[in-house]
Amino acid sequence: MPNLQPYADPNYFVYLLLALVPLAVGLYFGKRFVTYEVLVSLAFIFLIFDDKSHSGQGLALIIYSIWQFLLVWGYITYRKKQNAGMVFYATAALSILPIFLVRLSGAGIFHAQLSLLGFLGISYLTFRSVGMIIEARDGAVKDFHPVMFLRFMLFMPTLSSGPIDRYSRFAKDAAVAPEREHYIDLLGKAVKNLFLGFAYKFIIAHYAEMTYHYFQGMAMSDAHHGMLLSWWLIPVAYSYGMYLFFDFAGYSLFALAISYVMGIESPINFNKPYGAKNIKEFWNRWHMSLSFWFRDFVFMRFVFLFLKHKWIKNRNTVSTLAYFVNMLVMGFWHGLTWYYILYGFMHGAALAGNDVWIRFKRKHKNKIPHNKFTEGFAVVLTFHFVMLTFLVFCGFLDTFWFHR
Repeated sequence: MPNLQPYADPNYFVYLLLALVPLAVGLYFGKRFVTYEVLVSLAFIFLIFDDKSHSGQGLALIIYSIWQFLLVWGYITYRKKQNAGMVFYATAALSILPIFLVRLSGAGIFHAQLSLLGFLGISYLTFRSVGMIIEARDGAVKDFHPVMFLRFMLFMPTLSSGPIDRYSRFAKDAAVAPEREHYIDLLGKAVKNLFLGFAYKFIIAHYAEMTYHYFQGMAMSDAHHGMLLSWWLIPVAYSYGMYLFFDFAGYSLFALAISYVMGIESPINFNKPYGAKNIKEFWNRWHMSLSFWFRDFVFMRFVFLFLKHKWIKNRNTVSTLAYFVNMLVMGFWHGLTWYYILYGFMHGAALAGNDVWIRFKRKHKNKIPHNKFTEGFAVVLTFHFVMLTFLVFCGFLDTFWFHR
């Protein structure tokens, strides 16, 4: 059988769309064939891991799914009767434990065999399971439905690269078939996203990646001559920023398109992020499902916890600390390396600084101009800052400085 990596080549789309035809016909006539949907998802997940190089990941996925199933089922059952904070935090920690061990192994802190716990999509599945535990804590999820849980966790279109959905939202879509007119509209959006995704992923991102590698080579030429900095690092940053956006946005468009065909309105991930006027707006447009997940489940809870216990009374100070905690956690989530952590710190500092600037503008609104020119300047400034942080994020500086 062929090994099919998600959205990697046109053949994948041919096989997948053909497999989804019966499901689409059923949805058009108001029927959701749950058993067929599950079988198609499992079949394409199996095809990801059916060769020798991925067989260990397939086993890891099965063990991981059982682990999360037991944790979420156990916590929701417990939550119906009690609501102790320590039980919640312990359950959430156990849910995060597998990816935490994988990250430690990847950083060389633990034995490399722990990396066998990892598999394609473990990050996004962790967000789903932890998010469901948090929703249960908040009372948004009150009952555990085994089949719906597995449909949510193993939803094939978004398994490998997101977007990150919430169980309560997903379950509403997955419980019934959409109205016919609405489903036709979803199919129209799916076609548009597929064509746009092909342009992003297979054309623009392809050439941006070639350009990025070319500039890397030119920069490394300077590094081999002993230079600690190179002008070539500037085009490295911008070419990587273009490649990252169009590659990731292309993947996200594919995931949305297939979700729509399956009658699920997964959340969008990108909304013209390079047109943001400040760094907060950037994070409201860039990898939105991740950004909103951290905003709701890390930032807001940190602020609420500190203000509730009055550990720090000044709200501005608490929000500043929350920005740093939020973005540093995001940095650690990407990996335990200095450049991911520095990337998180830079964005935490920028978000805190943006709040300071907004408060300053409010106090001096009559003295500070606000027009199209200042808005344009803000867009340019935000864009260049983001490109600078992407130079850190891509990890090339680690190679340029320390692995010549």
